[in-house]
This record gives sequence, C-alpha cells and structure tokens, in this order.
Amino acid sequence: MAENIHPPMEQLQDLEYCIDSNPPWPETIMLAFQNYILMLGTSVMIPSYLVHAMGGSDGDKARVIQTLLFVAGINTLLQALFGTRLPAVVGGSFAYVIPIAYIISDSSLQRITDRQERFIQTMRAIQGALIVASSIQIILGYSQVWGLFSRFFSPLGMAPVVGLVGLGLFQRGFPLLGNCVEIGIPMLLLVIGLSQYLKHVRPIRDVPIFERFPILICVTIVWIYSVILTASGAYREKPYATQLSCRTDRANLISTAPWFKFPYPLQWGPPTFSAGHSFAMMSAVLVSMVESTGAYKAASRLAIATPPPAYVLSRGIGWQGIGILLDGLFGTVTGSTVSVENVGLLGLTRVGSRRVVQISAGFMIFFSTLGKFGAVFASIPFPIFAALHCVLFGLVASVGLSFLQFTNMNSMRNLIITGLSLFLGISVPQFFYQYWTPQHHGLVHTNAGWFNAFLNTIFSSPATVGLIVAVFLDNTLEVEKSKKDRGMPWWVKFRTFRGDNRNEEFYTLPFNLNRFFPPT
Repeated sequence: MAENIHPPMEQLQDLEYCIDSNPPWPETIMLAFQNYILMLGTSVMIPSYLVHAMGGSDGDKARVIQTLLFVAGINTLLQALFGTRLPAVVGGSFAYVIPIAYIISDSSLQRITDRQERFIQTMRAIQGALIVASSIQIILGYSQVWGLFSRFFSPLGMAPVVGLVGLGLFQRGFPLLGNCVEIGIPMLLLVIGLSQYLKHVRPIRDVPIFERFPILICVTIVWIYSVILTASGAYREKPYATQLSCRTDRANLISTAPWFKFPYPLQWGPPTFSAGHSFAMMSAVLVSMVESTGAYKAASRLAIATPPPAYVLSRGIGWQGIGILLDGLFGTVTGSTVSVENVGLLGLTRVGSRRVVQISAGFMIFFSTLGKFGAVFASIPFPIFAALHCVLFGLVASVGLSFLQFTNMNSMRNLIITGLSLFLGISVPQFFYQYWTPQHHGLVHTNAGWFNAFLNTIFSSPATVGLIVAVFLDNTLEVEKSKKDRGMPWWVKFRTFRGDNRNEEFYTLPFNLNRFFPPT
C-alpha cells in the first residue's frame, strides 16, 4: 500500500495567527474593522425584512439596526471574554424569522390600525418572547446539560452538522447575489482573485494585504462602483425589487438615522408576555443553539485551538442565553447566534486571533451610537454581502467536512450516516421552506399557531435536521464495534477540560476567574 502522505492533522498548519497570538496593532485594528463591515449584512437585512411588516417606519428601522449592532458588540465581547473565548462574532440570527412572523401576524396586533402603535406593541411582544425563551439556553448552558449531551457527539456526527452550518445558508448566497448581478458577480470574482490568486503579492513591505484585507479592498471598490451606478441613474426605471437590491441610497437609512443615539434597555417600553409567543420563540433558541455549536467547532479549528470541551461549550451556550436576554431587554427584533460569515473570515485571512474579534466588538458599539456614520456603512448593497457569503459559507462547510479525516470513510456505515445526514439536512428544510410564507406559517398548519411556528422553525434549519439524523444514527448503529471508525479515540480527549493540557491555554477564563468557576 502506498504511504499516506496526507495524514490526519489535529490543527490546520497554514494559519498564521492562532487564538492567542496577535498580528501587529495596525493590522489588528484593520482586521477588526473588516469583521465589523462583514457582519453589517445580516444586521441590516433582518430589520429590513421585519420592521416594515411590524408597521415601523424607515426611522424605526434605522434605530433597530443601531440597537442590533450595539447589543451584538456587547454579546461578542462577553462571549470572547467569558464564554467559549473563541474568536466568534455574535450577531442577529435568521433562525428567529418564522416565530417572529407568527407574532407579527397575531390577530390582536393586526387589529391595531395605527402603524406606529402596532410597531411598538409588536416589538414589546417580541421582547417578552425573547426574554422568556432565553431561559432555555441559560438553563441548558449553566446546568451543563448541553455539555452532557455533547458527549454523544463524534467527528462523524459533527462533520455533517458543521458542514450544514455553512451549506444550509446557500439561499443567502447566489440567490441574493443574482438580484443584482452587475454588482454581485464582480464582487465574487474580485474576492476570489485577490484572496487566492494574488495572496502572495505584497506591494507594501511584507504585509500580505490582499490576503489579510480582501473584504475591505473589494467592498470599497465595488461599493464605489455601485455608488456611481446609482448616481448616474442606472436604476431609475428599474423595478422596485432591483432598486432595493442595487441602489446605495435604498431605504433612506442615512437620512433617517439620528446623529447620536445610545440604545438602552426597555427603550420601546415594557415587554408584554404571551405563552404562545414564548413557546414559538423557544424553537428558534434551540435552533440557534445547534447552529452556534457547529460554528464554535468550526471557529476552534480555524483559530488553531482544540475542539471546545463539554464544559466550555456549555459555558458558551449559557452566555449566549444571556445574550438573547439582552436582545429581549434592548429590543433588537431578533435573537443572537454566532455569525457564520465571520467564522469563515478567520480562514480566509488566516488570522484566528481573539483580540481581533474583541476590538471588532468595540467598533460595533462605537458605530451603533453614531447613527449617521453607521448608516453610511449599512448602505452597502446586499448583493455585495451575498458574494462574500458564497466564499465564506462554503469555507465553513469545508471545515466541517474536514472532521471526516479522523474517521474511517471506507466504512459503509460511516458513508451512509454522512450521506443521509447531509442530504436530509438540505432536503427537509428546503421542503419546509417552499411551503413557508408569513401568511400561512409553513407546512405545519394547525389551529395552534405557536405549534406551527415551533415545528416549522426546527425543521427549516439544516444544521438542526443534520444533528438529529447524524447523532441519532451514529449512537444507535453498531456503536460498540465502530468506536474507532467513528473517530472516538481522537475525540475522547476533548470531552473534558482536563483531557488535553492545551485546553487550559485556549479556554481558561481571564482575571483568574477559574478560581471561582473551576472547570469540570
């Protein structure tokens, strides 16, 4: 048999900065700003999709975007300092759209004729649901229940889950890029060209600027190009949908944003609570927990860290629950999860530094209070972000599949589990998605609206469906005699904090807090 020249490797070898090594300060600040620019896409897209349906104005949307960015900065900082301590940006999640649409269509809210009053009452209902639902993550995290459940994970089970965290977001890639191909295609080609073909070109000293800052360079170039197209009247006679996707002056973000606004808890008034709304929102909390788990596994690999052990994973989930509680208190219109695109950026730039993400959280907080300045960056057309998503989501998916190197992929058992979980993880959510509209609430359509929202949310998440299929099959099919094939000899040492001495280097709490919260 020929010698295996590509043996399995616990850590990626061609990354330049790991979780606790830092680039020079100028590079660190530029990389942090690049992270901020990247997460703007989701932060603007979610309020743009929901606020008008709630009855809000353009001014309300600008204020919600500011609030979402502000709380995202706080949550990112908390997660990087006290949670998993991985370089993961925590921002708004699309997983909450279905239960929020259920709340928006509540008959008691739809009867309110004044649009501004309906927006305020809907926002308060969403806040109440988020506050109650956050308790699920807080309890599962700090009670270590999620960590205990993670002991059923193996490299074989996690590979499709992490893969689907990236692959499952395909609808936010080329379908959105195609809404404005004259902007999206140049952006996609430019990112690939600079970050891959020109990555070794160093026009300024020894800094690989095309590899380190492809997002900043490409966004700047294509953004200026789209500003010229907008100013020249290229979209004046185009359909409204085209103008919404292509124009840089869409939605009046800059004109309606205040110069200075400091978001604060309960700024929309006291939250209102409903059992049905809260149960519906719990489904999104469970989905975001699964998706974040997959994103944490990918981030650890791209930051050259060990896979987060059960204790660290539970700690991160607990802090993410607190983040969702903050979302409810401040009124961000959606809950939080780990930003998959920012995880992908770690691999694209080959920088997994925790400090970069911590400083990017500072940018989120700073620009969210300076409304006009933040709105300028938020006016970047969506197809530019969609082009970035094509590259970054794909990179996260491939990181997930890289876990298969620790398994025996000559085993028919493993091939069946991997193929079935990947296929059903894409196919089942697509089946649910094609039936979902804000009016009909999806495939499950009973008289109990909260029940509809709950099941439609769970089965519309590729990562969640993949987790259900992969973990169930992996722990019920020939378990004992397949331990080696599943990759358990490699994985078992990462189940506990003290199973690998590198865990202390990567995941120990700052300020000597481990004295009060000793790892288990």
